[in-house]
Amino acid sequence: MTTRILPAVGEPDAARSITTLLSQLPDAEPAAPVADSTSLLDMLARLASESLDELPEVVLVHERIGPVPALELIREVALRFPAVGVVLVSGDASPVLYSAAMDSGARGLVGLPLSYEELAQRVQAAAGWSVGVRRHLGHGGDVFSGPGGTVVTVSGAKGGVGATVIAVQLALAAQASGRPVALADLDLQAGDIASYLDVQFRRSIVDLAGIQDISPRVLQDALFAHQTGMGLLLAPAEGERGEEVNDRAVRQIVSALRNRHEVVIIDCGTQMNSANAAAIEMADITLLVTTPDVVAVRAAKRMVRMWDRLQIRKAEETVAVVNRHTRGTEIQPPLVEKITGTRVSRIAVPANFKELQPVVDAGRMQDLESRSTVKQAVWGLAGELGLVRAPAGDQKQGRLRGDRGSIGVRRARSR
Repeated sequence: MTTRILPAVGEPDAARSITTLLSQLPDAEPAAPVADSTSLLDMLARLASESLDELPEVVLVHERIGPVPALELIREVALRFPAVGVVLVSGDASPVLYSAAMDSGARGLVGLPLSYEELAQRVQAAAGWSVGVRRHLGHGGDVFSGPGGTVVTVSGAKGGVGATVIAVQLALAAQASGRPVALADLDLQAGDIASYLDVQFRRSIVDLAGIQDISPRVLQDALFAHQTGMGLLLAPAEGERGEEVNDRAVRQIVSALRNRHEVVIIDCGTQMNSANAAAIEMADITLLVTTPDVVAVRAAKRMVRMWDRLQIRKAEETVAVVNRHTRGTEIQPPLVEKITGTRVSRIAVPANFKELQPVVDAGRMQDLESRSTVKQAVWGLAGELGLVRAPAGDQKQGRLRGDRGSIGVRRARSR
């Protein structure tokens, strides 16, 4: 996909420098720089009047733009043209300015003197965010319009087994393959997805709970458009408000998400209630995450039995994922399968918290390095589950059916 970039730079020397670097970015289509804030807003308004698709994906705002100051200009662009990703270019890369830029609506900050790597990274992130917003608004040729996406629930056998990390990485894997993805947090009292992705939000799943008919516009208003392109439906900041989300609301919300996305990942946490029970019942794939220790495996067995007693999900319809696996532990995946009666995924996620700690502490799970053994395992699991789009001509990717190691997909029962 070509990324259209519009620089707003008043200084001729800075404009030449930025334009030169932009022309070197892969799949970039930089426009001629505009010299002032008025020209930028007029051009964006003219393009928007023709079509949302005519707007550039990324606008670069130089710190010395005028007459409107850079931060005020960013705020104006973000309010009037929310599908455009704005990046600030500044010699001040301090946390204070970064925070002020984010509060104004910027999607990134590039320091001066310009670095090709940093510029490429920020432009790519802003472009991905812009494409995600347009997709959720219902514009563009890649809007999902199929018969209904795949819903995957991720539950933890007990607290602390890593279910949220796996849910987030599965969603990132599906999104990276080009699929429209929604990631929902149904751990209503203690959801951590917002912290893992370091997002500040005002709307949550609670805003959809009392709505009888969830239209695409209403759904879009409740979703947080993440820079990766994913739509995030987050748990409420006030945990006590989770009680407002009941099973009826969840059925409507999951149906709305399924109709607008190819892949819907739902983090159900570890506590059972009517809300996440409804999601698990509706899911095409249900994952139960455990660690290879006695306490966690016993908890997984109790969870599976409870689901069966409540007629939510049968054990054989549940996929157990062994997280923090080591070769030396006595409890190996085949034993987990035998004890719980579930089907255990072929891929176990290795124990390597050193890889995770920096991105977890920073709230930047999307920045987990490609060579990370944890990321490779979870993204491999996404392939095993059929959540990633296969490259053209590759018939080996996607959902595998029929063989012993495959993961089956169950379409939701009508209620």
